[in-house]
Amino acid sequence: MNTLCTDVGYISLNKQGEELCGDHVEVVHSHGGGPAAESTIAVLADGLGSGVKASILSTLTAKIISTMMANSLTVEDCVATIAATLPVCKVRQVAYSTFTIVRISGNLEAEIILYDNPQVILLRDGKNLPYAAITETIGKKTIHKARLQVRENDTFIALSDGAVHAGIGKTLNFGWQREDIIRYLEENHSPGFTAKTLCSMLLNKCYSLYGGAPGDDTTVCTLKIRRRQPINLIIGPPASPGDVQKMMALFFAKEGKHIVCGGTTAGLAARFLDRPLETGLPQYMDPAIPPVAKIEGVDVVSEGVITIHKVLEYAKDYIRDNEKYMYWNYGQDGASQIARLLFEEATDINFYVGKAINPAHQNPDLPIGFSIKMRLIEELAACLKKMGKQIKVSHF
Repeated sequence: MNTLCTDVGYISLNKQGEELCGDHVEVVHSHGGGPAAESTIAVLADGLGSGVKASILSTLTAKIISTMMANSLTVEDCVATIAATLPVCKVRQVAYSTFTIVRISGNLEAEIILYDNPQVILLRDGKNLPYAAITETIGKKTIHKARLQVRENDTFIALSDGAVHAGIGKTLNFGWQREDIIRYLEENHSPGFTAKTLCSMLLNKCYSLYGGAPGDDTTVCTLKIRRRQPINLIIGPPASPGDVQKMMALFFAKEGKHIVCGGTTAGLAARFLDRPLETGLPQYMDPAIPPVAKIEGVDVVSEGVITIHKVLEYAKDYIRDNEKYMYWNYGQDGASQIARLLFEEATDINFYVGKAINPAHQNPDLPIGFSIKMRLIEELAACLKKMGKQIKVSHF
């Protein structure tokens, strides 16, 4: 059984002075007739120039290619459709948008298709792995293609040319060349890095080389082959006290790590496991977040609504620019611990949500009976889905 999955992350920097990015990344997950037919397609398009026009061109290019390839059309069909749909620059008579396609099929095989973008970097065991590519001419365009078998932890890094231009005329004479980027990746490699974390690291370096004023739109898109890792989170007691045993039994029977949120829920979990709930002296790692507790056999025991609200704040930031990465990645408070498990470790997340109403959590601005807790979990689940996680929410 194939227990691997594809973790995808991407981040962009806008050119200094531009409100819109001229690069665009589109990710499509295609599900066929079984695990072997599943595929993940990531398209990074770099529009000509910068600003509004480049943003429109790259967005259309990425959406057209990703949609067509998800429907099993060939790259020849994609290029022909783009040529017939999008305009060519009348002044320069050059491509409206360059693009990189990485398709992972069944988490077993990778296909790389490149048109005028920097070559995709492949890391295997933390080291650069050269791979063979063939060249084809499609619609007067030179397309580079490669196909190879993948292994666990193989990492594909696609870049727009803003990355290799970083530092030109400022900190570097000829920009951050591909060899320099590879060296940086190898020297800073960690097996625990997620795709998004790696993107953040690379883009921060590009921003630094640009001296804080990017001279070009810059995008990094990473795909990492990793093993599935389930994480289970329970919050709140069930609406009916008679369902406590059932809820706890299902929760703790699940494979993977376990997170218990909420004081009442922690007490119920401790009784179910017949183990003490250890609170000790409160240690406020962050004064805004309640302290954690301990139960033997549970990975994280935290307060409920306030802690999850903070996790949701981190999640919303993560799917944008990941600027708060340093806070939750190194923090020891409950929200940081939960964020690391959900954002970095988890591939599959099971929520067990009790529907018992806590009067302290009701908001008069919301419809009667609608708990803030329910809204938090709903929003958090939506953010995690955008990260590519498989989510299941069970209510009790």
